[in-house]
Amino acid sequence: MNIYDNYKSIIDSINEKALKCSRDPHSIKVVAVSKTFSSDTVQEAVNSGINLFGENKIQEAKNKIPLIKGDFEFHMVGHLQSNKSKDAVKLFSLIHSIDSLSTAEKLNREAENSAKIQNILIQINSSGEDTKSGISPDQAVDLAGSIIELKNLNLKGIMTIGPLTDTISDIIKSFSLTAKTMERINRELSINLTEISMGMSDDYLIAIEEGSTLVRIGSAIFGGRSYQ
Repeated sequence: MNIYDNYKSIIDSINEKALKCSRDPHSIKVVAVSKTFSSDTVQEAVNSGINLFGENKIQEAKNKIPLIKGDFEFHMVGHLQSNKSKDAVKLFSLIHSIDSLSTAEKLNREAENSAKIQNILIQINSSGEDTKSGISPDQAVDLAGSIIELKNLNLKGIMTIGPLTDTISDIIKSFSLTAKTMERINRELSINLTEISMGMSDDYLIAIEEGSTLVRIGSAIFGGRSYQ
């Protein structure tokens, strides 16, 4: 199958799962994660009708995005270093990976300099794995409370990366904790965050069951990656 066929197959499976969960399929978006794939490959995807993409690294995105033409937007789904904030504001409509107040403050300054309101998500580490970025769920309310005071950032929700495991109960536990963390933020701060970014090629259907609104799908759309 080609890229669009893969994408359409994923959309069909999302729609089926959403309806089984009594969710509106239109409330769930696919972020086609194009890291390591060329601008030509992304252009093929754009030409086929895919318009939402994710990148992990600033430098790769800087080199790739200017070469692509058409109607599309990019999200930053990898960890953001604060010294890359200026480029991130220029490149991305939504940044999924804010996990510290210092990074948020730097991003806010760069957004102000660019006369932009930057949409962001807070990344939490809901699996407790040391290898993953993100703040602990217990710290999420405090960070959210500080971020909503920054005038050039628009906090939309939260993000997590599922645990590296085949144990479905552990994946469910992580995703459920993420959803409950957003509920707690909304309740304690009296706000209305709506976006939950969780689920990738291997676990996105579980994520939908637990409330994900943004699933980050790479290899299931574009095929296997080469990291050379």
